Amino acid sequence: MKIRNRLTLISSATFGFVFIIASVLIYLAFYNSSEKVVFKELQKTCLLSGIYYLEKDELPHYEHSAIKEQFEENIQNDIVRVYDWNNTIVYGEREADRNINPKELEFVRKNKKLSFKSNNHFYYGIFYNDNQGDFVVFVKTKSEVFKSQTNRLLVIMIIVLFAGLLLIFFLSRLLSNIAYRPITEVISQVNSMELNSLDQPISSSNTNDEVQDLITTFNNLLSRLSDTFAIQKNFINYVSHEFKTPLASISGNLEVFAQKDRTPEEYQKVTSEALENVYHIEEILNNLMMLSGLKTITPENETFRIDETLWNINDKIFEAYDQQEVRIDLEVKDEKLLSVKGSELQLQLALYNLIENAVKYSDGNPIKISLSETDGQLKITIQDYGKGILKEDLDYIQQTFYRGKNVGNVKGSGIGLSLATIIFKQNNIQFSIYSKENAGTLITLLFPKL
Repeated sequence: MKIRNRLTLISSATFGFVFIIASVLIYLAFYNSSEKVVFKELQKTCLLSGIYYLEKDELPHYEHSAIKEQFEENIQNDIVRVYDWNNTIVYGEREADRNINPKELEFVRKNKKLSFKSNNHFYYGIFYNDNQGDFVVFVKTKSEVFKSQTNRLLVIMIIVLFAGLLLIFFLSRLLSNIAYRPITEVISQVNSMELNSLDQPISSSNTNDEVQDLITTFNNLLSRLSDTFAIQKNFINYVSHEFKTPLASISGNLEVFAQKDRTPEEYQKVTSEALENVYHIEEILNNLMMLSGLKTITPENETFRIDETLWNINDKIFEAYDQQEVRIDLEVKDEKLLSVKGSELQLQLALYNLIENAVKYSDGNPIKISLSETDGQLKITIQDYGKGILKEDLDYIQQTFYRGKNVGNVKGSGIGLSLATIIFKQNNIQFSIYSKENAGTLITLLFPKL
């Protein structure tokens, strides 16, 4: 069942139930109040009948005549019986009523009054003390008028109830359509999306409700999907670019080599170049296996000097990037902190990636590497003063194959930083990165205590 129909049924059932309960309560309240009115009128008639029959010898003639007029006016549809101490009818209707027996008469004498319904009549009796003796006055009236009024009200309530339920249903349908409209708009926008438009968020209705939360959550999902597709695209570009060069070199050398016989020196040269390209492809695959978790990175427990590793990296950077200035400041007083445990090859690879990134994005500015001591732990910072990283890229920059939006024409694969992050995690090294656009990037490494 659709949400719209479910919402309509739930709201209709809820309001309908409340409406039915309210109608039943109104009917019962009217029924009870009407009964009380009938019994109250019968009580007055009982008292008036007692005065008329039993006070004749004590009242002046003109007063009794006034009482008689009132009695005859009220007694038109009622039957009166006055019982003496022996339960004998002494005034009023002489024919006995089977609903008035000695038990009821004794109850009236004891409790002074009694009211009840039987068959199609209302009964009311009172105890009346007179100078002639003690009497019980009973008045009986038909319930036709009462039933007619209550039945008329019942019919009206049923008609109003059905009309109200229909009105509630249509109003609920209207309200559910209004409430469902933002969801319909979201569905329409999602259905019209193309693969190349995932970076375009769904327009917000700014309703500040659960629908708005759904739109925000879905837009976040679209953003992550768009980033994932970008990473996949970068991955394909990276693999195709990195594999294409060595494979082209191998195939090209073999094609040329196969055209004629070669000397042993030429065989050895081509074989050496092919092996070098094969090793390069193997290195790329190893990096990919590390990142994908297909190859477990097991940290070694060898102890080595991290400053010597940095100087070796500095020499490689100096040769590869046209004598780029990289300054290394050693501010550690306790030389024992420079001896760290872990995998030297892995940490050398990770540090090289970080320093190489700093060089590539420094815009020619010098790079500063500092080794210092904080709370008995070794801290390494790598600072460049280049283009920096955009604020919106900082949360994703450590993802595999992700590259910032401001990298420009700088070549890269988006693999170095993510690989370094994995290596630091495996070696229990705390890694943090702070960057500001056009101001540079600061990377901080905090090594564990030995």
